Amino acid sequence: MADTVTDLIARWSAGDREAFDALVPLVNAELRRIAARHFRRERADHTLQPTALVHEVYVRLVGNAPRGLANRAHLLAVASRLMRQLLIDHARKRDAGRRGGGAVRTELPDIAAAPQDPVDVIALNDALVRLAALDPRQAQIVELRCFGGLELEEIAEVAGVSRRTVTREWATARLWLHRELQGEAGRAQRPWRTAP
Repeated sequence: MADTVTDLIARWSAGDREAFDALVPLVNAELRRIAARHFRRERADHTLQPTALVHEVYVRLVGNAPRGLANRAHLLAVASRLMRQLLIDHARKRDAGRRGGGAVRTELPDIAAAPQDPVDVIALNDALVRLAALDPRQAQIVELRCFGGLELEEIAEVAGVSRRTVTREWATARLWLHRELQGEAGRAQRPWRTAP
């Protein structure tokens, strides 16, 4: 099956629309699993559903085959990133009229060794953007692990590095992100002052 998926991805990347149509049923269950993983971190009353999220990813992908897709792991990484972007856009639209209240919170058990309060998904996205500016590979690893649900071996394949490198970078990124999110929480709790 992996050879079939890889072949279909190559044909789709070359512009074969029928290859995309044949690819969808082969990866659908995995995309639903990734969407469900994303939604485990979302609020219970979310107006978007995992199935709708997967369909939106298909809509985004159908006309625009990402360049450089090599295999199933790459496709799942791209789909996971699209899902995260869609959920962030949804959260921003929902909170656009609110100033400081009603922020969407999410659980991130893989980020810190100790349990923590839920994290604002927009703050998480902003922290990942800052991490990407400092170390793009570490940001990619966090995204693939936390949102894509990929195993360390799969991440190594997508990133083109050894599993050992991924393990080391994952540990460093987790610590950095945990500190960054704790700092965000502390800044959010402090009242704004214009003068000392």
